[in-house]
Amino acid sequence: MLGLIVGSAVDNYQRLMDGARAQSGGRRMSAEDMFRYYQQHSTSSDVPTMLMALSAAVMKADGKVLKSELNYVKSFFTQQFGPQFSGQHLQTLKRFLDSSEIPIQRICNDIKMRMQPAVRTQLLHYLFGIAKADGDVSDAEINVIQNISNMLGVASSDFESIKAMFYRDVDSDYKILGISSTASDDEVKKAYRKMAVKFHPDKVEQMGAEYQKGAKEKFQKIQDSYDAIKKRRGMK
Repeated sequence: MLGLIVGSAVDNYQRLMDGARAQSGGRRMSAEDMFRYYQQHSTSSDVPTMLMALSAAVMKADGKVLKSELNYVKSFFTQQFGPQFSGQHLQTLKRFLDSSEIPIQRICNDIKMRMQPAVRTQLLHYLFGIAKADGDVSDAEINVIQNISNMLGVASSDFESIKAMFYRDVDSDYKILGISSTASDDEVKKAYRKMAVKFHPDKVEQMGAEYQKGAKEKFQKIQDSYDAIKKRRGMK
């Protein structure tokens, strides 16, 4: 179903891109221009434009757009949308990257109204994947993703859990479960059961294969963190 939705959206991309170029007159587009451009492209089911806007915000976070990040985005879209992925998607991404300012607050408000909480949370996993593409997640990238998370209405505990999967420190296993290292064994077990239900891959089964792959990876990291804590504590 998602493939059919994206397919119909792609058919209109060239006309919309030409219109955007004509409107901008070749100049660098402002935040207001970009939101009008986003609205022209975006429909209630136009997932690619939503993702490209958020992708560009993360890619620009540290002041440089890396090839590894672009390759990650291209790989994600290829796996997510298959033959429906085209050069028009990349032109949309370039338009956001070249803009003087991305109206991220307004775009996130739009996404928040259109997407279920489980899908919005899964988007953070994708964005952290972009940040991690070069092997390191910078503070600037973390700040941008955290701001996006807040704007999307994702719980801070969920953000910290996903962040800990990509940005490791001594307490990462506990952060993935949404608890502190001082939690009791019973609290650890309770937190694991809660997270296992909350982030089960079935929550995003209506999305494409790449979303489901990310959900399975996140679910496995929750399991790995729980196993590591149990081993460290000698829990059964």
